[in-house]
Amino acid sequence: MTEDCSGGLLKAQDAAAELYQLAALMLGSENEALNLVEKTVAEVEIDPCDESDSAVDQARHQLVKDAVALMSRAKPEEFVAPAASDSASVTCLDDDDFSAAGVLPAAVSDLIGGAGRQQLRVWLDKLPLAQRAIFVQRAILGWNNSETAESLPKNGGWSASQVSDLFRQALCSLTSSLVHSSAQGATV
Repeated sequence: MTEDCSGGLLKAQDAAAELYQLAALMLGSENEALNLVEKTVAEVEIDPCDESDSAVDQARHQLVKDAVALMSRAKPEEFVAPAASDSASVTCLDDDDFSAAGVLPAAVSDLIGGAGRQQLRVWLDKLPLAQRAIFVQRAILGWNNSETAESLPKNGGWSASQVSDLFRQALCSLTSSLVHSSAQGATV
């Protein structure tokens, strides 16, 4: 490194914190999340002086790949894509978008990084593992259905439409939880 990069250490710390939060949401275990972040950081070279986010994006993809592998080893039956007739189930939404679910972006931000973080984790713990992985990738990372389907085990036979269907089901569940909790004066 020939030049001093200002903010490099802060950028590296922010990336590590983001990876930890992502791993904790996916795995539901802070210890497993910490181990996965350490493994990911050891595998992916991140130059804190690099202005681009390519290394951080590579680390996100590696972390998701490893998290899905851990999750699918724990419960492989939950990572088998639903049959076509199962995935065409009726949901409360016609679109797989937060606005279609009536969930405001501010509410999602509060759930992810604010006061509702613990409630989000409790809600995520109720989801089957594949649906949890799909929700985190779509809602937190903003990945599309195809990219998310690619991250799931190849032997599971996942399509973008099956990912979309499970994501919509999760959005319906989240919306229901938000409505129920606001009626009780809580967050999720």
